[in-house]
Amino acid sequence: MSSVISSSIPRGGIDLAAHLHVPNGFSDGLDGAPLPAVVLATPGSSVKEQIGATYARRLADRDWVAVTFDPAFQGESSGEPRDLEDPAERVADLRRVVDHLRRRPGIDPQRLGVLGICAGGGYAVRAAMTDHRLRALGTVVASDIGGAFRAMAAATPAGVAGTLDALAAAPVDVADGEGARQPWLPDTVEDARAAGVTDVDLLQAVAYYRTPRGHHPRSTNRRHVRSDPAILGFDAFHLADQLLTQPVQVVVAGEAGTTGSRADGERLARLAPAAEEVLVVEGARHYEMYDVPAYVDRAVDRLAVFFAAHLT
Repeated sequence: MSSVISSSIPRGGIDLAAHLHVPNGFSDGLDGAPLPAVVLATPGSSVKEQIGATYARRLADRDWVAVTFDPAFQGESSGEPRDLEDPAERVADLRRVVDHLRRRPGIDPQRLGVLGICAGGGYAVRAAMTDHRLRALGTVVASDIGGAFRAMAAATPAGVAGTLDALAAAPVDVADGEGARQPWLPDTVEDARAAGVTDVDLLQAVAYYRTPRGHHPRSTNRRHVRSDPAILGFDAFHLADQLLTQPVQVVVAGEAGTTGSRADGERLARLAPAAEEVLVVEGARHYEMYDVPAYVDRAVDRLAVFFAAHLT
């Protein structure tokens, strides 16, 4: 069985609250060989106790150190404004976690990998492209959050540019006061149904994040308005064909659904020069890859073999 070590990782005036999931008996490696480690990049709005922990526990049970952390501005990590989801900040978080692991006893600084889930998959791609201290990259239902937001904005009468204009025209006091935060999802399943939501994937997202199944009190379901311009300008896979030279293992859900992650994962596999064969988890939908044991185990079984092969 694995255990959890709480840690605080400094990031230029911000402290990242982290959990190190470690194999049973791990004691900073003082009485044994240093271990490889995998950094988890979690979905937007998710805290370290949710999806990241589900995967980290399974990796630690396979004798890996796996690190989950709350992004800056979210969860138990510090930083203002609260609930900011800025892709550049998320990528900077990952680099600082790598800095921390390379100095930490018991961890082999030459055997570090990264695993990104949903939007965290896109953040992990951006980090790994220019930080080759990360020797291998795995993704599960990876999403280019910028592309997803641009597609949603393009479907509105204002379009992408008009959406940015509207964000720029918001009253100054909105930036920090009333109205500064908007929900990622309906707050309850009942709210979703009352609003006429019928999309299976959106309903499954609500069922995960907003019910006891996956809810955590520090996952606020709120996104600061300053997040959206940064997200709209983000391209997770730009230059991946040139810079992402590390081995890559992509895992996608078999049911494409409406999240776009099946297409994004397959596009990443085409772009990355050293991508291995995509694992398609048949029967699974995007949000079922978060916690349904049979689907998560299939992903982790492949990822454990992948990381073992390339972090040696």
